[in-house]
Order: sequence, then structure tokens, then C-alpha cells
Amino acid sequence: MGWLPWSSSTPETPKSSDGGRIAPDRSSRERCYEGRDLFFSCLDKNDILDSVKNDKEARRKCGKEIAEFESVCSRAWVKYFKEKRVMEYNRDKTIEKLKKEDQEQVAQMKARGWSPR
Repeated sequence: MGWLPWSSSTPETPKSSDGGRIAPDRSSRERCYEGRDLFFSCLDKNDILDSVKNDKEARRKCGKEIAEFESVCSRAWVKYFKEKRVMEYNRDKTIEKLKKEDQEQVAQMKARGWSPR
């Protein structure tokens, strides 16, 4: 990392002739996914769900993994994957809760004499 907070030792992403950024190729995406998976694995081992809210703890316990993740993925992708992790966890917990409630309602209805067709 450079000595200025906004500077970086990582190379700039290539730009197209019109000045826009070039989309990552397959190997770049694969490196990003591998970095993400290693980082998320470390978070799982340390019982950290939200690495945005618990950034200090995540960086303390998974510093090497987060550094790799952030170096191989664009900032937008890092932010997206971190937020998606929490959203998917909440979605799965909601689905579990709804299934449990549904099972309880079916059991109550069967107790009252209802039977499925």
C-alpha cells in the first residue's frame, strides 16, 4: 500500500479506449470468487456474519483473507458480496421460520380432523 491513504500498490484496472473500465475476464472473476470464499470461510470459523458492521473484528481475525479478497475483487464487488452474505442469511432464517410455522399449522389442522386430499 502506498503512503497516501488514497494511493494503492495494486495496479489500476485497465481502461477501454473511451475511458471506461474493462469488465473482468473469467480468470479475474475466478480469483475474486476464490478470495471471497476463503474470506467467508474464515468469517464462518470465527462466527462473524456481518463483516460490514463488525469490520474491526473481521479484519482482526481474518486480516490476511480480507486483504486477499479486497485485492482481487473490485470495491463494488466486495461491498456487494458482503451485503449479499447477510441478506441470504436473513432470507434463509425467514424461510426456516415460515416452514416451521406452516408445519405447526398443519399439525393443528390435522388435530382438528382435517386431512389433505
